[in-house]
Amino acid sequence: MAEPVNPLAGKPAPPSMLVNVPLLVTAYFANRPDPSVPAQRVAFGTSGHRGSAFDGAFNEAHILAIAQAICQHRQRAGVTGPLFIGIDTHALSEPALASALEVFAANEVEVMIDQHGGYTPTPVISHAILTYNRNRKSGLADGVVITPSHNPPEDGGFKYNTPNGGPADTSVTAWIERAANALLEANLEGVRRIPHASALKSACVHRHDYIGPYVADLANIVDMEAIRASGVKIGIDPLGGAGVQYWQPIIERYGIAATITNDAIDPTFRFMTVDWDGKIRMDCSSPDAMARLIALRDRYDIAFANDTDADRHGIVTRSNGLMNPNHYLATAIAYLFENRPGWSHSSAVGKTMVSSGIIDRVVARLGRKLVEVPVGFKWFVEGLGTGALGFGGEESAGASFLRRDGSVWTTDKDGLILGLLAAEITATTKRDPGEAYERLAQELGTPFYQRIDAPATAAQKELLKTLTPEQLDLTELAGEKVQATLTAAPGNGAAFGGIKVVAENGWFAARPSGTEEVYKIYAESFRSEDHLHAIQEAAKGAVAKLFKTAAPA
Repeated sequence: MAEPVNPLAGKPAPPSMLVNVPLLVTAYFANRPDPSVPAQRVAFGTSGHRGSAFDGAFNEAHILAIAQAICQHRQRAGVTGPLFIGIDTHALSEPALASALEVFAANEVEVMIDQHGGYTPTPVISHAILTYNRNRKSGLADGVVITPSHNPPEDGGFKYNTPNGGPADTSVTAWIERAANALLEANLEGVRRIPHASALKSACVHRHDYIGPYVADLANIVDMEAIRASGVKIGIDPLGGAGVQYWQPIIERYGIAATITNDAIDPTFRFMTVDWDGKIRMDCSSPDAMARLIALRDRYDIAFANDTDADRHGIVTRSNGLMNPNHYLATAIAYLFENRPGWSHSSAVGKTMVSSGIIDRVVARLGRKLVEVPVGFKWFVEGLGTGALGFGGEESAGASFLRRDGSVWTTDKDGLILGLLAAEITATTKRDPGEAYERLAQELGTPFYQRIDAPATAAQKELLKTLTPEQLDLTELAGEKVQATLTAAPGNGAAFGGIKVVAENGWFAARPSGTEEVYKIYAESFRSEDHLHAIQEAAKGAVAKLFKTAAPA
């Protein structure tokens, strides 16, 4: 069932693969998107608008239109405080920041940029918004993060965070998307803009210290003193991303025994090893992309990496190498809820519908409530903000949790604290998270989990989005009776955008890809690899039968 692996996977990227940065930046400014082509319109997915300048999907016109649409949204929503803005290290992030500043300054939006013109992780923007808005009822701040996350070097991304500190919900992003596309269709008529040099000198644009307040606050969420006192040896690889400028101040302030294994910043990401499909991708949950840090595992008690905007985490243990993201989420949840006496007894655990069932078993053992939501971190924002959720995590290695006193830290994913938590676990339990997970699996059962892709046309993908349990009509799954067929999340009743089928010892979920002509099958068994493969075959068979039945005669 495994997808074909490229021969270069896990090997250093050859020069022929490296993006031509001058050509890419030229394409950003020179190419004009055609709004009549769907792939060239503004489209906000689960993490903002993304695309490549080469494909006409992320160009200057997109950013000018999106920035103006955000200004219009702020006016209609009554958001009058500062806008905190940060960028990652992708080549298109600097040009996009320049374009956005021209629009924000022209619209007299108070903008906070990094004081040294550096890079700012996604969680730091969330932290800054929440810190500013604490105890305020008006004049609230919001933010923008310019990043395509772990996507390849030729991609750009632009994400809006609302005053709650988290990713904007679908009602907000849909409004911004419509407004931006209307501006594109009007050839940017209605976009207010001033020259970049004037924007930088504008009274609206302010230099802001992002590093200092975030680093100083870390002791309130992770036991930094326990890490220091233990002398646990830590290896850190920022994968050339926005976190690279944060780790040395953290090491110096807290006196921890940590080494930054790679502090290079290069928009070609030439230091990466190639991902499984032959692309350069800063995916800290991929064994192929993480090959260099995995090779160093014996040098450290614990090692970790982040993706380019540092909202995801990859945990490398001496005991077991790179941890499966689901396994680390379960381990982190088990540790946190047993070692955070300041948390409310009513704080629940949030997980996405496609995350491992081992999390359900951990939460049940803890006696906590489980809140299962659709894919997307936006579903955890409110719960983390109020403390109703102590932890929110998704299977793609993104999570955040509360401060030690039970108050909100960030309402966006924070890969920095998840890495430091792995060091805290190692320091306080004298076992690395890989060993801690093995104990959990021995007690609660070993999950066999995999995600695969299968072909699907645009029409078939639309069918999956609106599928009902009656249409799928599945009563048995790999030899077990189907206990539930879900098209909405049990935790909040929101539409899943696909379907999930659950039996006693296994489950699968099928949902369409937002960017490719495929659908994703997530599957898990608590019995064996063979049982997992049987579940995957049953899933593909059921969906194929549905597609055939629905096809026009």
